[in-house]
Amino acid sequence: QVQLVESGGGLVQAGGSLRLSCAASGGVFSRLAMGWFRQAPGKEREFVALWRSASTHYATSVKGRFTISRDNAKNTVYLQMSSLKPEDTAIYFCAADYSGLGTDVGAYEYWGQGTQVTVSS
Repeated sequence: QVQLVESGGGLVQAGGSLRLSCAASGGVFSRLAMGWFRQAPGKEREFVALWRSASTHYATSVKGRFTISRDNAKNTVYLQMSSLKPEDTAIYFCAADYSGLGTDVGAYEYWGQGTQVTVSS
């Protein structure tokens, strides 16, 4: 069983930056595909970024502004968010799966509790 704990959310002005962290425990971190998703009020959870087999993939809406990275020694994955926009406001979730087959919510077995990111205009 893999446990994920996100941190680093908060309130930031438009144009600002935040770095989210997701600490994993209980699994073999180096074998996990790691993803970030977000869910805004009244909307479905959507894909943001993933790291799988040393390659990365981003949603079109965040490409060029967000960067996913991981530190296997610390069992942690990060999401560096820059040039934030009010539409980035959401709860951000970390997800993990040993298969890591894609960008769908259903492709991930393990989820964190989420961290709130609010971007003011």
